[in-house]
Amino acid sequence: MELHQLRCFVAVAEELHFGRAATRLHMTQPPLSRQIQLLEHALGVLLLERNNRQARLTLAGASFLEDARRILQIAESASQSARRIAHGEAGKLTLGFTAVGAYSMIPRLLVHAGQTLPDIELVLSERVSSTQVHDLEAGLIDVGLVRQVLPSARVEYLPIHREPFVAALPAAHALAARERLRPSDFHGQPFVMYSANEGRYFHDRIANLFARHEVQPHYLHQLGQTHSILGLVNVGLGCAVVPASAQALRLEQVVFRPLVGVEQQAEIFLAFCRDNPNPVLGAFVEMARAFFEKG
Repeated sequence: MELHQLRCFVAVAEELHFGRAATRLHMTQPPLSRQIQLLEHALGVLLLERNNRQARLTLAGASFLEDARRILQIAESASQSARRIAHGEAGKLTLGFTAVGAYSMIPRLLVHAGQTLPDIELVLSERVSSTQVHDLEAGLIDVGLVRQVLPSARVEYLPIHREPFVAALPAAHALAARERLRPSDFHGQPFVMYSANEGRYFHDRIANLFARHEVQPHYLHQLGQTHSILGLVNVGLGCAVVPASAQALRLEQVVFRPLVGVEQQAEIFLAFCRDNPNPVLGAFVEMARAFFEKG
């Protein structure tokens, strides 16, 4: 049984006339009759009663007609889906991201992706930047939002976002009364710092910021994740400097203040492997690039 035979049968069953069905299918009547005969032989039942080019469905034929229509619809749907996937219009893509990216960027990106690429299923995976680059090369994720450019012959990085650093203070801290702060305000202050191992990117930038201004905070704790750092600030265990996107984390006893006289900014890159065969990657990268360019 072939799809072409089903199309022939459905046409004859709907027209109840071999001549009209042949015209509808853009073929002559003898080949059409032959396809119906082959289908009936394959099924082992009579589907149509013929009489001078007229046709009438048998009981078996009437029952088979509904199934034949359903099979053709499924086949057409499968064909369209395959073409959309091959053209990068549908499919699945795994997106890696850092924890800070989840605070503001990821939710907005997901909403936009759902509107512009509704047939692409996004699978989210939270990972630190170094792990993302490794997993991109290993094919475990398709695209990543990373904080730093790490050496790789296969991974391409597109800068998509820059943000300033802000001060995070306990609400009861004396510095919280000020509208804005300078790096020098942290000299000797109890401070919660990013870890040189788990939070290397932010650790290096903030340490460089203080070194440039000859500031030496009193480092009490060093943690890898922004939300963990803000958790300690929330209970009054010190001040911190975090990327501005962390302000989306609203903790009751944490206030944020802008930093003046600071040139350092935090960056986010869209990372992906040039040789990734996933057909939807190109469409997603272009969508994300345009989205972040608009801000």
